[in-house]
Amino acid sequence: MYIMNIAAIDIGSNGARLLIKSFDDNAPESSRIRKLLFIRIPLRLGKDVFALGKISKERQRMMMHMMKGFSEFMQLYNVEHFRACATSAMRDAENGKKVMRRIEKATGIRLEIIPGAEEAQLLCNNLVENTASTEGNYAYVDVGGGSTEISLLHDGILAESHSFNVGTLRMLAGAVTQEERNAMCRMLEKYAEEFPDTKIIGSGGNINRLFKLAHVKGDSRTLPVDTLKQLYAELAPLSIEERMQQYKLKDDRADVIMPAAEIFLLVARSLKCNEILVPNISLADSIVDGIYKKNKE
Repeated sequence: MYIMNIAAIDIGSNGARLLIKSFDDNAPESSRIRKLLFIRIPLRLGKDVFALGKISKERQRMMMHMMKGFSEFMQLYNVEHFRACATSAMRDAENGKKVMRRIEKATGIRLEIIPGAEEAQLLCNNLVENTASTEGNYAYVDVGGGSTEISLLHDGILAESHSFNVGTLRMLAGAVTQEERNAMCRMLEKYAEEFPDTKIIGSGGNINRLFKLAHVKGDSRTLPVDTLKQLYAELAPLSIEERMQQYKLKDDRADVIMPAAEIFLLVARSLKCNEILVPNISLADSIVDGIYKKNKE
């Protein structure tokens, strides 16, 4: 098999990402997969959608320029296959489909709105392959700007997955109902009774950043829940500007990192779990790897 360049576009509620990877089956094992390009744009679709119910004119303009840029980069890197996905905010925007049609007409990129269940399945496939989650009980928790996807795995098999409208930008907009929060906790508590000793696997930009800020010693990518509580207590009294200065956070991370920590602490409490594994697997990685696998088969 020759060298194949594959791309994924992931338009989340907080950020939008373009990932391009190169696959070379003839290369040595260690250099078979190379990351050629990764771009993250703080698009913040959810800021409009969860407050206004639609994507504003200004955000549409930003999005159009961004997608044209992504299209140029894919041509520059000779991308053969790509998939462009949008998640929670685009699902909820009343003008979402109209915006998607305009983007396709201008750039040739067809955006798909993927349901929470498919998002969870994509992430899980990648997760099982790249972590030691083939034995035991795991709750895979992906916290986004608009929703939290929770997938429950037994011995490497996805048993069930749930999508809750409990996301960081939704929380900042005051758009998360107590009912939705309670439903998430009840589901997890019930699961913990049936399957004790369930370990949490965390994903999303915020948990990766929290893990870095925690300065956990050793090679293990495990964040103790007590360390997360301590970090949350340190960050909570600070203003967004202070978090940016003291913790070197970007402005589009300094606000959402707090509700993200709250969601992970809520999940840990509901599951009676005292640590979170942070393997650094993204939806964009899962999309690219899925396309490669399909083509190889």
